[in-house]
Amino acid sequence: MIIRTLRTESSQGIKKKNLNGGTTVSGTMLLAHLAGIKVFATGGLGGVHKDGQNSMDISADLTELGRTPVAVVSSGCKSFLDIPRTLEYLETQGVSVGTFADGRTGNVNLPAFWTRDSGILSPKTIHNEADAAAIIYAQSKLPVMSGLLFANPIPDEHSLSKSKMDHVMSEAVRLAEKSGISGSNNTPFVLAKIRELTGGATVKANSALVENNVIRGTRVAVELAKLELDDKEESNRRESAGVVEVPAQTSNLPQQPSSGKRSVPIRTQQQAEVFVAGSLAIDTTCNYNPDRKSRNKSGIPEVHTSNPAIITQSLGGVGQNVASTLHYLRTPIQFCSAVADDASGQTAVQLLADRRMSVDGIKFLRDGSRTAQYIAFNSTDNELAIAMADMRILENERRHVSAVWGPNLASNKPRWLVVDANWDSSSLQQWITIGKAVGARVAFEPVSVGKSCRIFTAVPDLKRRLVHVADLATPNTSELHAMYDYISQQGHYGNTVNTVNIWTLFLNSLKPEERFKKAQHQLADVLNADDKFIVVCSLKLLPYFPCILTKIGPSGVLLTELVRKEDSRLKDPRVRPHMFYGQGSDEMDLGTMMQSLLRTIRRQTDINPDGRFYFEKDCEYLKDYAGIYMRLFPPAEIVRQDEIVSVNGVGDTFLGVLVAGLAKDNPKPMDELVMLAQRGSVMTLKSKDSVSEEIVSLTSLL
Repeated sequence: MIIRTLRTESSQGIKKKNLNGGTTVSGTMLLAHLAGIKVFATGGLGGVHKDGQNSMDISADLTELGRTPVAVVSSGCKSFLDIPRTLEYLETQGVSVGTFADGRTGNVNLPAFWTRDSGILSPKTIHNEADAAAIIYAQSKLPVMSGLLFANPIPDEHSLSKSKMDHVMSEAVRLAEKSGISGSNNTPFVLAKIRELTGGATVKANSALVENNVIRGTRVAVELAKLELDDKEESNRRESAGVVEVPAQTSNLPQQPSSGKRSVPIRTQQQAEVFVAGSLAIDTTCNYNPDRKSRNKSGIPEVHTSNPAIITQSLGGVGQNVASTLHYLRTPIQFCSAVADDASGQTAVQLLADRRMSVDGIKFLRDGSRTAQYIAFNSTDNELAIAMADMRILENERRHVSAVWGPNLASNKPRWLVVDANWDSSSLQQWITIGKAVGARVAFEPVSVGKSCRIFTAVPDLKRRLVHVADLATPNTSELHAMYDYISQQGHYGNTVNTVNIWTLFLNSLKPEERFKKAQHQLADVLNADDKFIVVCSLKLLPYFPCILTKIGPSGVLLTELVRKEDSRLKDPRVRPHMFYGQGSDEMDLGTMMQSLLRTIRRQTDINPDGRFYFEKDCEYLKDYAGIYMRLFPPAEIVRQDEIVSVNGVGDTFLGVLVAGLAKDNPKPMDELVMLAQRGSVMTLKSKDSVSEEIVSLTSLL
């Protein structure tokens, strides 16, 4: 006799040595974990049955996933189950769920066992087996005991018609109810009826999807083994060496006397308050320097010809600039980046060590990559005319993020994680996921118009709901517009109740034209016509970044911020001119306003069920906020043109000073920190370095 073996029957099988059993997913997870197996593949998963909220008929597979750290590759749960409630239950159990893209682009839907598409959006999109392995590896380094579910769609050629299967399953479930079949007998009965009603087509599909899942699971296991091997080799190298050997410099960067090789000690890092994940590059600055007889009076380099210039090289990269700022301000940091094992990479690491910065977080790659390079071409007034950047080394680091840097991030539990957009979107998402998991607040530097939206492209559910992407963002106006345009293209700012989110409905309820006009009037003296649109962009991006500091060049910085209910500014009459919403005597706090809108939405019958579900999720997300604060900070100093040495690193210095202040035990108010950060930016603006060492003078003021 063979019994159906869950966790509860496993002990019976051990005690009664002559008892045979066939393990369910839950039983297999338990035994796999005991055997040290981290990935296993199966056909389908149990779930919440229809009307499960009343019957409590919920598969033990789901609770096992919540307490056993094994990754399961399956084709989703059986199609006749309640898939949305199954996802909700898994979320409650702390189980991460993702679906393999399998050749598709963008966000994908969960499979429904015999069909590729259930019509229900997957919480995450898994791009490939290496992506899945990186998630498993990262979670293995965290104090988390839950499992992972990777849904793998049935091959297209074996997928059955969704409409036909919906009809068949409805009939099978009806027959089960008519026959009074429930509990553990329900699933076998329904499956038998489905097989009967499809003439055995589901059996063939079942065989195909199981084989496909085994292949996928095997490949995930192989990629996971590679990560574990890489980590072991890196640990062995560090233990045996203790130093990084760096050949003498061969570039024209600032050098110190040297002969032969120099050793860069790997210093033991104190507990880091801030992690900075971003680019480490060699910057080349070309300042246009025409002679007096030049016919070009524009001050901008000419195209299609060579131009006279003063050319200098220095250590650069957005991440490095931010990390150096924090280092100068005595903030305990860990800087995480990658360089190639070439002259530029060795020089960059040596220069960091010369500053007495830890290089523990710098990974040397020996795979043919090139160390990042940035070349800026500036006009005669030192304004950027055009720049070229080769940051591909970070765009190929997808499988290293969780494996190499995840454990350090988890063990340090920093207060802040700063990420720049030079990483590819998948790596960005890994950084942010790990950072949030360890309780770090996340600051995002968009870097450029072209890269500013990378942070959105790997975010699941972006088209359906508001997503807290990062705690703080520091775009310039062009980057802000690009981010706004991207979110607009996702349909979030539509005109009907089924195409907008609750934040858009909230903004529309505020008589926005009057409020926009009022807010813009306060800024009119310093903003030009093009810049005024940043008010709209900032407000609409707030749910994704609750604090946005938009750099407006000579006009200063615009702070747009969601204010929590406990924030003292809500009761301070001095800040009333800067409260876009939240201080009016007739105004509810923002969270209460959301609840009021939600009650109105629930009464509307034309909203589809999925839309209603996401409205409720969004309302829950925004419940702790009370108002919106918007303030324009004029520049700390009007810098004369002849005082400007370089614009490189000015924005990065601003972010570094800001985060240094926010990472303190008792940080100063944001308004004060913004003004200090602007002072740091001015120091860099007047410096030949990408970050002025003079900012050390701000340390005592933070």
